[in-house]
Amino acid sequence: MAEPKRIVLQNGKVRYRTVVDAGLDENGKRTQITITKDTKTEVKEERDRILHQRAAGTLIAPSKITLGEWIDQWLKYKKRDVEETTIRTYRLALVHVHDRLGHVRLQELSEDQVQDCIDEIVRQGRRKGGTPGTRLAVSTAEGVLTRLKEALSRAVVRKLIAVNVAQHVRVALVDKKTDKRERPEVKPWSVTEVQTFIRGIEGDRLYAPLLLSLMGLRPAEVCGQRWADIDLQSGVLEMTNTRTMIGNVKVLEKDAKTAAGERGLPLPQWPWEALRRFKAQQARERLAAGEGYTETGYVLVDALGIALNTRKLREHAYRLMDQLGLRRVRLYDARHSCLTYLAVSGVPDVILAAWAGHTSALFTKRKYVHVTPEDMRAAATAWDAFHGGDPKAGT
Repeated sequence: MAEPKRIVLQNGKVRYRTVVDAGLDENGKRTQITITKDTKTEVKEERDRILHQRAAGTLIAPSKITLGEWIDQWLKYKKRDVEETTIRTYRLALVHVHDRLGHVRLQELSEDQVQDCIDEIVRQGRRKGGTPGTRLAVSTAEGVLTRLKEALSRAVVRKLIAVNVAQHVRVALVDKKTDKRERPEVKPWSVTEVQTFIRGIEGDRLYAPLLLSLMGLRPAEVCGQRWADIDLQSGVLEMTNTRTMIGNVKVLEKDAKTAAGERGLPLPQWPWEALRRFKAQQARERLAAGEGYTETGYVLVDALGIALNTRKLREHAYRLMDQLGLRRVRLYDARHSCLTYLAVSGVPDVILAAWAGHTSALFTKRKYVHVTPEDMRAAATAWDAFHGGDPKAGT
C-alpha cells in the first residue's frame, strides 16, 4: 500500500495525505476518501480504520447529500411499495421538514434540529389554507415524524448515516395536552345516531350504497363496488376494487388496499334487500334514459349511470345528516361506529378484523373500536349485582 504523500501548504506547514477507496455511493458510483493529517502515523491509523470499517460493512463514507435531496430519493424508492395516493400523503407530510431542514446535510443533521422542527410545526405548522398561526394537529405532526423516521431509517440501511437521529424525538407532552384541549376529537356516531340515520334515509335513492358504508365498508370500497362482484342470489359481496381520489379532484381506480382488503362479506338482510331494489331501479332508469344512459357496471351511479366518486358520496351523506339534524361525521367515522358495535356485540376478534379488511385484529380494535359509557351499561349492571343485588328490592 502506498505511503502517505508529503505536501507543503502555502504557509509552509508540512502535512501528509492519502486517498482510500470507500466503495460505492448511494447511486452506485465509486467513492474515495481523502485523508490529510499532520503525521504519517495519523494518516495510516485513519486509513486502517476506514479499511477495517469497510471490510466490516460499517463504513459511512462522507456525503454532501442534503436531507431534502434524500427525502426526494426516498419518496421515489417508496413508489415501489405504496400507491400513488399514499405517496402524495407522504410528500405533503414531509413538505414541513423539507421547508425547514431540507438544506441541512444529511450527515450533519442532529436530534436537536429534528426536535426543534417538530416543536415548530406543531406551533405554527400550517403551510397554506389555514388561519395564520393556527397550530398543526398533534396527530398530523406525529404523522410527519413517522415518515421522517422511516426515511432516515432507510438512510441508515444505505449507510449514508450511522444512526437515525429522529428515533427518539417525540411531540412534547404539553403540546399534546394543548391539542386535546383546543381540538376536541370528533366522536363517531353512537349506535342510536347510526340507527336514526338508517331510518331517516330509507326513501333516499342512494339508500343501498349508504347501507354498505354502514356495514363497515370504506367510502372508496363503496364507490368501487361493481354489480359483477355482488351475488344477489346467495347474498355475498366480493370486495376487490376501489375508487378513491387524489387531492379531492382526480379519481384513482385500483384494487383493494391490502391482501386482507380483498374479502368476501355475507350481506346482512337490509343491505341485501336494498341492493336488489336498487338494481331494479337502475334497470328502470336505464330504460327511461335510453341512449342517454352510460353503462359503467358500478353500484354507486347517478340516474344516468355515471359513477359517483367519494367526494360526491360524502357531500350527499352530509346533506342527509343536516336534514335529519344529526352531527356531521365522515362516512369513514361511521365505519368506526359499526365496527365498535360488532366488537361490543361479541363478534370474535378474528372475524372483526376480517370484516374490516385488516390483517391484525389488534390494529382493528386499537384504531376502530371506541367504547362509550352506553356500551359499558352491562358492566354497570354487573356491579349492581356485586354491590348487593337488586337496588330496588329495599331493605
